[in-house]
Amino acid sequence: MPPIKRIRGRGLPLPGDDIDTDRIVPARFLKTVTFEGLGNALFYDERFDEQGRPKDHPLNDPRYRGARFLIVNAGFGTGSSREHAPQAIKRAGFAAIVGESFAEIFFGNATQIGLVCVTAAPEDIAHLMETVQKAPETELELDLTALELRYAGRAVPVSLPSTVREAFLEGRYDPLEVLLEAMDRIRELDRTRAGPGKPGVY
Repeated sequence: MPPIKRIRGRGLPLPGDDIDTDRIVPARFLKTVTFEGLGNALFYDERFDEQGRPKDHPLNDPRYRGARFLIVNAGFGTGSSREHAPQAIKRAGFAAIVGESFAEIFFGNATQIGLVCVTAAPEDIAHLMETVQKAPETELELDLTALELRYAGRAVPVSLPSTVREAFLEGRYDPLEVLLEAMDRIRELDRTRAGPGKPGVY
């Protein structure tokens, strides 16, 4: 896993509190065997009508095309614990989400796939949204070492739990990869606990 220390790019503002996972990825898209192509399902019902015609939605706005930061308000990712929600966001091209707060399970699912989620004060989020809405070309830089978000001559403090921040900086945010890296030690511990001459589980 590559370390994640800095992320640069433009932002896409998505106003609204308590945006839940049912809205992020409608349930009918959960039948996929893999997460490939799931980015196309992101906010599908809010982006398109029943005939598939685009609605007025930030994700359909060409000014935000290619944005790497999703800018949200409070309680983002509430509702079900579906992993598809952060997967869809990441596969749509976003590398980070900046918001007032996140639902706990969503936050865990997101950070474990390398989708950085940081929080900032409501007034800072409001200013950031307003800036990006007025000037979509604004470049953002998230510095996880300094815990700062920089844009338009400003440096905004952001928050991230220290354990998650260290995992990003060290490239150890995927728990499955961390487990596989430790298999030799796991097998040795298993043999030790099983006792002499007895096969271990692993």
